[in-house]
This record gives sequence, C-alpha cells and structure tokens, in this order.
Amino acid sequence: MKYVIIGAVAGGASAAARLRRLNEKAEIVIFEKGEYISYANCGLPYYIGNVIKDRNELFVQTASAFNSRFNIDVRTLTEVTAIDVENKTVTAFNQITGLTYTESYDKLVLSPGAEPMRPPLPGIQNNGIFTLRNVNDTDYIKAYVNQEKVKNVVIIGAGFIGLEMAENLHEIGLNVTIIEMGNQILAPLDLPLAAIVQQHILSKGVGLKLNTAVTGFEKENQVLKVILNNGEVLETDTVIMSIGVKPDTKLATMAGLKLGAAKGIWVNEFLQTSNPDVYAVGDAIEFTNPISKNSMNTYLAGPANKQGRICANNIVLGNKQTYKGAINTAIVKVFDMTVAATGMASKHLTLNKIEHIVSTTHNGSHAGYYPGAQQMTIQLAFSPNNGELYGAQIVGFEGVDKRIDVLSAAITQGNTIFDLTNFEHAYAPPFSSAKDPINIAAFVAENILLKKHKVFYVNEIHNLPENAILLDVRTALEFAENRITNAINIPLDNLRTRLNELDKNNTIYLYCLGGQRGYLAQQILTQNGFENTFNLSGGFKLYQSFN
Repeated sequence: MKYVIIGAVAGGASAAARLRRLNEKAEIVIFEKGEYISYANCGLPYYIGNVIKDRNELFVQTASAFNSRFNIDVRTLTEVTAIDVENKTVTAFNQITGLTYTESYDKLVLSPGAEPMRPPLPGIQNNGIFTLRNVNDTDYIKAYVNQEKVKNVVIIGAGFIGLEMAENLHEIGLNVTIIEMGNQILAPLDLPLAAIVQQHILSKGVGLKLNTAVTGFEKENQVLKVILNNGEVLETDTVIMSIGVKPDTKLATMAGLKLGAAKGIWVNEFLQTSNPDVYAVGDAIEFTNPISKNSMNTYLAGPANKQGRICANNIVLGNKQTYKGAINTAIVKVFDMTVAATGMASKHLTLNKIEHIVSTTHNGSHAGYYPGAQQMTIQLAFSPNNGELYGAQIVGFEGVDKRIDVLSAAITQGNTIFDLTNFEHAYAPPFSSAKDPINIAAFVAENILLKKHKVFYVNEIHNLPENAILLDVRTALEFAENRITNAINIPLDNLRTRLNELDKNNTIYLYCLGGQRGYLAQQILTQNGFENTFNLSGGFKLYQSFN
C-alpha cells in the first residue's frame, strides 16, 4: 500500500505519523512545497518579538528526523502541481533540481493549508509590505526590521495574528498602529468583550483605527505611505498584512474534487473527499458546524492535528471514525491580557437565526482573600428553551485558559447552563474560589433562563423608554465619581427605606458595577410590588468599556 500526502505542516504531518504507526510496511511519501515541515505557525510572532530566541525551537520535526523516526519519504521544496484522480498519480516539481515527475498512490491525503489574503491594492508590491504565514515570511520580516532599522509599523487587520504581531513588535520597541476595517477587533468576539480588549491595547500606547479601510500604498524616499479610505495618509517603515486567510483549493479544483458552500474542499464525516481514494484535512477543508449545522472552515492547529489522526485511522482501518467538527475554541495573549472564545458568538447566532440569551459576569480568578486575584469577564450564550450552551467568551488575565477549556468541553458534549451550575472544580485559594467563575456565570444564566432575573444590555442603554427610571444602586461615592447620564442614585443598602421615592408604574432599569448588587436590588423591588425591573448585564464595568 502506498500513501501520498500533500502538505507537511499540521494535518499532513499528523496523518503521516499516524499512518506509519498503523502500517509499518506501507510506503509513505509526503510532499511539502516549503523548506520546512511540522513547524509551529503559532510561534512565529513570538520569534519575531524575541520571546522565542532560538529559531530551531519553532520546528517540531525536521525532514531528516521525521524520516529517521517514521521511515517516511519527506520531499521538501517539492510542489505538487497536479492530481490525476483517474490514474491515481500526482505531478511534482522539484524546486531545487527543476525536475518535474509523477508519483503514484493508492490513497492520497490533501493538506495544502490556507493562503493569506493579499488584495490587489495599488502599491501593494512595494518593498516592506509583508504577510506572515510560514517560516520564510518570519525570516524576511525579522531581517527587514533589523537591517532597515524599522521604527514604525502599520498592521492591517486585528485578528489573532495581527494582535500577536502588534504586541511582539511593540515589545521590541516599534511604534505600532493597527488598522481594522470592521467596528471591532477579534471577529470571534462580541463587541462588548472586544471593547474591553480594545481599551487594553490603547492603554499600551498602540494606535488602533477601527471602521477604517486601506485603499492603497505609496513609497517615497524609503517611507511607506498607507492611504486610508477616510483620506488620511499614514507614514511608516513597514506594513504587515493580516487580513485573514482562505482555503488553498487550487489542486482540488484542478482535480475536479467537490468544493463546498464555504469554498473549502468538501469532505464527508470520514474526511473523505468526493473521490473515495482522496482524503483531506486542515485549513483547506470545510465541515458542518456542530451548532449552526452550516458549512464552515477553521484555521486552527488543534483541529487540523486531530483531523490528521482520524483521517489516517479511516484510511488504514476503514471508514469507522467520524469527524464531529470543531467549535473554533481559540485563545490569544494580548499584552498582559488573555482573550478566549469557544462556540458561536451572539452576533453569529443572530445571523444564523438561532434564538439565544446572553449573560455576562465578572469574577476573580481565585479567592479574593488570597493575594493576586484578577478580574475576568465571562459571557455565555445559551438556548432560551433548555439552556444548552452555544458559546462562551472570556477576557481576563489569570485562569482564562482552564475556564475556556471547560466551557468548550461543555458545548461539545451538549451540556446546559444547569449542568454548569453543578460543575465540580479543583478548589484551593491560589487557584479558584469555592464557587468557581464558571459556577457563578451559570448561576446568573440560570436565573435569567428561569425568569428570576430580567436583564437588559449595554447596547440598549441609550434607547430606554422616555418615562423609564435608570437607577444606580452603587454607593454615593461611586456614583459621584462616574455614572451613566440621567441615572439617579439610591445605594443598595438604603433601598428598602427609600422605596417611596420610586413609582411602581414606571419601568426601572438598574445597574451597579458588575451586576450583583443590581440583581439584589431587583429582588427587593420585585418582592415589594415593582413588576417591571431590569438589571444591566455586565454592569457599569462593561458599559464603560463599550462606551
């Protein structure tokens, strides 16, 4: 049996290694058009920023080591230019020798990855404008920054890679400006949580221009000019394009393989393409989103590696193991802050016409009496019918990673808000509280779901009914320092003795700093005959970031 694999980074390398473990006698050939295999894409910005100082640390495996360990014929700098599915051959071009030849296969695995978007803007070919996708890109950027003594950089696109590049270039002393065409950074997040991160970025002295598009580039006396759609022109030394990627489907298209609605390579639940002898994994494929049931792509290393293993199992053992899709669980470090998301954002649930409720809470990363506890904000999106969890987002500093992993597992298993209220965690003061932030988030969500807690949201604050009362239940000192326009103040601890100041016929919108005091005030009012009360989800803390 002969297996041929195209692409040797995440999914391809994973499939190759698994194929060998399952079949010691098979002939395995892996083609990689680049110079390197199985390298850490996610580590590239940190090498540029000197966090990873040794370039060799980026390589999980070298071609020679992979060959020695797994007895796999690794052919780097060799690009597959065509696939003949009828005759089961691929055409390969050796970039070193210039030789073109064909290679036969019994089973073929496609793992071509994705390619960075580089729109045909005027002047985009100027020297000093880069994309970051592979090791060579990293080398070019690092060398250019050092040799040209770069001081200013413009990063176009505020996704995960764009923000990682912003942090790392800022940390080595560059003046950084981020330009984002959308109204927020980090598209997987909803705006209120993205706004928290935006404030953090600005606090570091990094420029951030939202709702701004680049229309072209010019270069004059070694100075790059970035032309914006608002007429502004930014002068800089270099530009990093980070506006996203798209599935590399050129080979699949030429071979007549089916593409899907998301413009990726179509695969079935066994990761098999429209040709039974060709499988595909990684960034180039599309699959059914477990929540929306629509086709989607994902550009994450975790799913690609898992797909490689499943694909190999199905090739050798027969189509028995199904791929259940991915929910795009992701995490990113943004300076001191950690930002994570899993499942679907509220805005994407709305686009897919999936009914849902949103709840936002703030809690310490561990017990407040133990030194060093830091605040984290958790947003949950869940079904109004049975409480099934659809999505979660966390912005904080310490402990974000372990909470998002728990919530990812909950979504994957179809768990509900009620399940999370009973989530049992490891507790000791340095690590958590007796009630973990996940428990607290679930308690609040459960109250909303059971209609024990009626909420309103920060985007509604400026459109309240004309005769509504906006009631701040924080202390008088907090109210004097900063407040929402048109709010009146009755501190929570004085509320029971001042109920006569409020009209039961009016709708009352409550808020406090984080939401807890507002909820307690709502219970007092409700049980004293005030029927129309709503508490601000996420409280004044979220409002301040959003506004």
